[in-house]
Formats: sequence, C-alpha cells, structure tokens
Amino acid sequence: MSEVSSTPLRAWMIVALLWFVGFLNYLDRVMITTMRQSIVDVIPMTDAQFGLLTTVFLIVYGLLSPFAGYLADRFNRSHVIVVSLVAWSIITWLTAHATTYGQLLTTRALMGISEACYIPAALALIADYHGTKTRSLANGVHLSGVMVGAGMGGVGGMIAESHGWAQAFAWFGQLGVVLAVVAAIFLRDLRVASEPKAAVAPDASILENVRLTEALRSLFGSRAFLIALAYWGLLGMSVWAVVGWMPTYLKEHFSLGQGVAGISATGYYQGASIVGVLFGGWLADRWSRKRPDAPVLVPLIGMCIAAPSILLASSTTVLPLAIGGLMLFGLTKSFADANMMPILTLVSDKRYRATGYGVLNLCACVVGGITIYAGGALRDAKIDVSTIFQFGAASVVVCAALLYFVKPREGRLG
Repeated sequence: MSEVSSTPLRAWMIVALLWFVGFLNYLDRVMITTMRQSIVDVIPMTDAQFGLLTTVFLIVYGLLSPFAGYLADRFNRSHVIVVSLVAWSIITWLTAHATTYGQLLTTRALMGISEACYIPAALALIADYHGTKTRSLANGVHLSGVMVGAGMGGVGGMIAESHGWAQAFAWFGQLGVVLAVVAAIFLRDLRVASEPKAAVAPDASILENVRLTEALRSLFGSRAFLIALAYWGLLGMSVWAVVGWMPTYLKEHFSLGQGVAGISATGYYQGASIVGVLFGGWLADRWSRKRPDAPVLVPLIGMCIAAPSILLASSTTVLPLAIGGLMLFGLTKSFADANMMPILTLVSDKRYRATGYGVLNLCACVVGGITIYAGGALRDAKIDVSTIFQFGAASVVVCAALLYFVKPREGRLG
C-alpha cells in the first residue's frame, strides 16, 4: 500500500468526517427505543420482547467487540470503518422491511455485529493521526458526535409518529450508504512517510501480521492494562446506575411527570457530557506538554469531582441542586471518555490499540447489562434509588484509586 503523509489539517479532517459517522452510528442504534408504540401497533409484542430487541444488540455488540478491534489492528482501519458503515446502513434499511418479530430481532443482532467494528477502528485511527499534543481533544470531538447522535435518537420517534416507524430506518439507512461513499473517498490510514516531519504522530503506523492470540496475551500480560480494564468496568457500572435510574429518582423524589423527569435526567446530563469530552480532551492535551501522563491525571481529577456530585444529586431536596449535581457528574465523568484511548496508547503496544478498546467495550457491555438488572432487583426489594447512587459514588472513588496506579509502559512517555 502506498504511503500517505499527514498534515494537522488532514488529521482534523479525519476527525470531522468520523464525527458524522459516529453520530449516525449511535442514532441508528438507539432510535428504535423511541418508537415503541409505533412498532408494537404494527408488530405485536410484549414489553419483554421489546426490551429483548436492545438486549440482543448489546450482547452481540459486546461479545464481538474484541474481535472487531482485532480486525482494525490486523487490516486497514479506514476500510474496516467503511465496510462497517455500509453494513449497518444496509441492515438499518432492511429493518424498515421487517414484518415479523423474528425478522426484527434478527436485524438487531446483525446490527450488533456490524456496529461493533466501528468504535475501536475509529478511535485507533484518530490515535494514529494525532500525537500527544492533540490526541485527547481529537478523541473528545469525535465522541461529542457520538453523544449528539445518542441524544438525537428521539428524531426516530418523531418520524414514526408522522410517517410510520419503518420510514426512519429507511431514510437513515440510505443516508448511511451516501456517507459511506464519502468516507471511502476521503478516509485513509496513516503511513509513516519517508520525510521524518510528514506525519503528525511519530509512532502512527498500521503494522501487519497482528495475531489475536498475541494481542490478547500482550494486553492481559500488562498490569497497567488490567488496572485500566477494572477502572473502565467500574466506571461503566457507576454511569449505568446513575443514568439508568436518575429519571425514576427525579420523578419519585420531586413529584415530576414522567416526561419532565426523563428530559431533565437525560438532556442536562448529555449536554454537560458533550462539554466534558471537549474540555477534558483539551485540558489533557495542554497539560501533556509538561506532564505526558496527563491523560491519566485528568480523568483521575474528574473522578474526584464526580463522586461527590452523585451524592449531591441523590441527597438534596432542592431540584436545581439535584440537576446541578447530575450535570457536574456528566461533565467530569466525560473526562474519562475523552482520554480512554490516549490511556491505551500509554499502557499498551501500539499494534493492539483497537483490540484493547474492543476488550474494554466487551467489559462495559457486560457490566452495563448486569448493572441494569441489579438495579431492577434492588428496586423490587424496596431499596431506595438513592442507595443505588451511593453505590455508584463509591465505585467512582475506587476508579480514582485505580487510576492512581496506572503507570505507562516503559518508553511510552515523552
């Protein structure tokens, strides 16, 4: 393959293009949850069956993530992204033509397979193009697109009300194919050019002959990676506990309507999270000029603020303070999102970045599923939601402690 040199402008163009791909990735996956009634009216199903549509996606997505990451390490990252985009867009379009519950469930499982390939490849490609001076912010900018896409899932429900549930899947599936053509034209893997100053990231190159067993052995043989994995899993537990049950908490403790409670819990949180990934990325990059381990230190500081923020949101009797605590949690928790791939670049072999993120994705999906179930079980046992939040705050404190012990691999600083 020919070598491709890079400029800072091109590096940010890659991020801009992936912003739209990430936006569509999350919009396509979540919009089904916003059109329940429209779907049930056409394809009768129980609430448990409707919930299974998301559960099967999450399980398949999580289980396939390590292998999907390996594909991005073994082969051309940009090709993996484009193929993934084409595949999930076609599946999104096919979803619009499902007429039975079995067909709908099958498309959700296929969606999990196709979408699993995107995030590890995209974050690894951004890490290739961006060195330590811009890597965290670039990560944050891309993830802001993911968050906007998740927040815009309600567009699917609006389209379903006026045009029928299938129309949203047909339209966004077609849009994805068009975006894939654009991505195929402009996305390119970074190759280290012969001119030493041509590349943005001096270590950015895709190395071939990567094997999955060697990648997993390298990752799990690293103490720092294992600590990072435990940290990511515990953080996921805390986030699912707070985000999953905050609407219920606001409704019960402040006597809000279901709609107002839901908007208050998700809207303020998502808005603060977008600011958090951008600010957390910028701060880590700026601090990296003096402290190369800033991608570890910035999330650590964020965890120290996030824990008391949860307690504030779950203990106050003043609604604005509860909302403020929730927003502060979303803001500081997102420091972790912006810096997770930069942390991986510090603690793992550069050949296995995407595989490593795939393993993290698997952990997050498993923990997320367990946390949602456990929260429901605690509710059934008549345990107050605030207790769930206290457990989440304690988990965040442990996350901060774990980050303290994350030490970069020898030679990865500087």
